[in-house]
Amino acid sequence: MASTAFHVLHSDTMKGLKTTFIVILSLLILTGVAFFLAGKFSPKPGGIRIETTPNSSVFINGSLVGETPYNDSFKAGTMILRLVPKGSGESLVPFETSITLEPGIETIVGRNFGTSEDNSSGYIISFQKTKAQTASLVVISQPTNAQVLVDGVSRGFSTYDISAIAPAKHTVTVKSPEYSDFSMTVNTLVGYRLTFYVKLGQGNIQENPSNSDSQKIKMNVVTILDTPTGYLRVRSEPGSAGEEIAQVKPGETFPYLDTDVSTGWIEIQYEASKSGLPSGIAGWISGSYATVSAEVR
Repeated sequence: MASTAFHVLHSDTMKGLKTTFIVILSLLILTGVAFFLAGKFSPKPGGIRIETTPNSSVFINGSLVGETPYNDSFKAGTMILRLVPKGSGESLVPFETSITLEPGIETIVGRNFGTSEDNSSGYIISFQKTKAQTASLVVISQPTNAQVLVDGVSRGFSTYDISAIAPAKHTVTVKSPEYSDFSMTVNTLVGYRLTFYVKLGQGNIQENPSNSDSQKIKMNVVTILDTPTGYLRVRSEPGSAGEEIAQVKPGETFPYLDTDVSTGWIEIQYEASKSGLPSGIAGWISGSYATVSAEVR
């Protein structure tokens, strides 16, 4: 009897130890999974890179965090950025703006300080993740209604918005009368919308009297060909299902904006920008009744 009782007690003890071991192991596994998931699903910080001329003190949400050139990361979201120029005998104007950092994305800020807001210039490059399997680009300028060139070809006026552009490095130039031109290379990425904001500074730009071809602007224009009806419909989107917004006639020319690969329809700047209509009017025409050619101005 004693031997039997011993075996029963021993068996119960082993079962208890085994159960305790399983419980502890389960808790350890659950704790590890919890830490893994917390790290995996916690919001990623957003990066910010700042370059200025001259160097400046960097304030974020009212606190001094360093000097330019500056590079750091913060919790994604909106922040108030203030840049105060340093080491100059002139009275240069500080810069302040609201910046929204995207998780895992670096926002780039550049500023050239002037003695007034008018002759100061700068840029902000930011990215926003999209569901589209294309790269997209938006160019916004101050002043509005500035001419936008992408890779040396005129694309109309700001605000310029293209939903599908080759994912690559592109040189974007922004020009406006009485302001200094601004040009910069940006890198578009698949699945992201790149917003390029440019602040032009006022300046006296002297034209080169030689006006050589290397200094002229290459601009793609669309020429309307003969049609059976004597006119060509301009629609709100590529394809005959788009709403008719205007009509153009054979022989007329318009700035070229884009081509829809799937339909072959061409986007034109039907009406130039003007007061109250800073982006002008863009529309789509059938590529069967138009040609695209380069024009040097």
